[in-house]
Amino acid sequence: MRAETVRKAAAAERTPEFGPWLAQACILVVDDEPGMRNFLVRTLGPRCKRIEEAADTDEANRKLDRYHFDVVILDNIMPGKNGVDWLVEQRAIGFYADAILMTAYADLETAIQALRAGAVDFVLKPFRSNQILNAVARCLDRMRLQRENFVLRYELRATSEHILLRDKLIGESPAIRGVRETIAKVAPLPTTVLLSGESGTGKEVAARSIHALSDRASKPFVPVNCAAIPPDMIESELFGHLKGAFTGAETSREGLFMHAQGGTLFLDEIGEMPLATQSKLLRAIEDRRIRPVGAEREVPVDLRLIFATNADLEAQVKQGNFRADLFYRINVMQLFLPPLRERDGDVLELARLFMDKLSLQLGMPPVTIDADVTAALLHYRWPGNVRELRNLIERSLILGAFPEDFRGHRSPAAFAALTLEDVERRHILAVLHEVGGNRDEAARRLGISRKTIDRKCAAWNV
Repeated sequence: MRAETVRKAAAAERTPEFGPWLAQACILVVDDEPGMRNFLVRTLGPRCKRIEEAADTDEANRKLDRYHFDVVILDNIMPGKNGVDWLVEQRAIGFYADAILMTAYADLETAIQALRAGAVDFVLKPFRSNQILNAVARCLDRMRLQRENFVLRYELRATSEHILLRDKLIGESPAIRGVRETIAKVAPLPTTVLLSGESGTGKEVAARSIHALSDRASKPFVPVNCAAIPPDMIESELFGHLKGAFTGAETSREGLFMHAQGGTLFLDEIGEMPLATQSKLLRAIEDRRIRPVGAEREVPVDLRLIFATNADLEAQVKQGNFRADLFYRINVMQLFLPPLRERDGDVLELARLFMDKLSLQLGMPPVTIDADVTAALLHYRWPGNVRELRNLIERSLILGAFPEDFRGHRSPAAFAALTLEDVERRHILAVLHEVGGNRDEAARRLGISRKTIDRKCAAWNV
């Protein structure tokens, strides 16, 4: 196995013009001519991760059911069923891989049919090895760019955090050092990780650290906030869907599982996932296969799953709101992220970091962290944790000074005298006041769900 890996890496280095992604690709060749299949296997085999061949569409169907392929190279004229018709059938039942159509007949009608069937490239027989290698490289580059763009757009929609909060777990307190040590141990392993802790403690930062230290670091990291996706759309978002699978599904689309292929899928707020979707997620975890909405074929997936929650999942299991079998399946390695109030002096290091970085981002001079502010930072309970601290620093930069109650008008003893519930209530109501009562915007700033704010306000008769 080691020799085979070295051989393929050496082959990829000898042909850099075909891009770095070819060595990681899985390719299926479908052609009834043994000579053409042998030529393609000899050309592509030393350069790709896996290559399979099929002499007809029936054998190709069996291979697609068993393996995931990035590219399918398909002959058009074959006994029984031509390539274009077969491709149309496959697209209709859940086939997302790029397809390259080979043909000896260069007529416009065939080209149009191929494009309508979903082929992304068209190669005329006879062709040279570099022609098919370039065609495959174009497919892989196109697929990579599409997935990277989708993931970036999804992150921009799904999170309000700045890149600043994603760098690393900052602090030298014993609590956060213990978290970093555990991450270093579990990251290289394929083990499923469940991150728990209050909102704003850095669970996504921890998930990104696990991904960055794993052997999947070069592949996508896809974060998903389960609470932010409408219940009737979450299955389609995760697993994808076919055209016409439901009202509004005008085109087929890959789900987030496929966009995280080879990398890490981070499912935040897993406790908010609907029960109906939980059962499908459990099967996907166990079988490593997903079924897009409306598809007849399951698609193999290869990725690492990291989960996060700020809820007590065991209590939710007892209440019937979370599947017990799913909880035991994801609770292999649980990592607790400590709240900011239990991290000793980390709040000062984080405050200085946010001050330096945000002042550059906003183009505003840093605000001095004097003795009164330092005392307040150390004694405040931080119900919103690191996210709340960052918001305080940004607000102070905009105003040119820390809020008056943070500059000593309220003594450290007064901070300590408040209960956590009182502090939480005052902070949520203060943010609601700042945004003119817009609960969606308040939820975005606080990093919690709109449902949480509605529940709190109902309890407070607001």
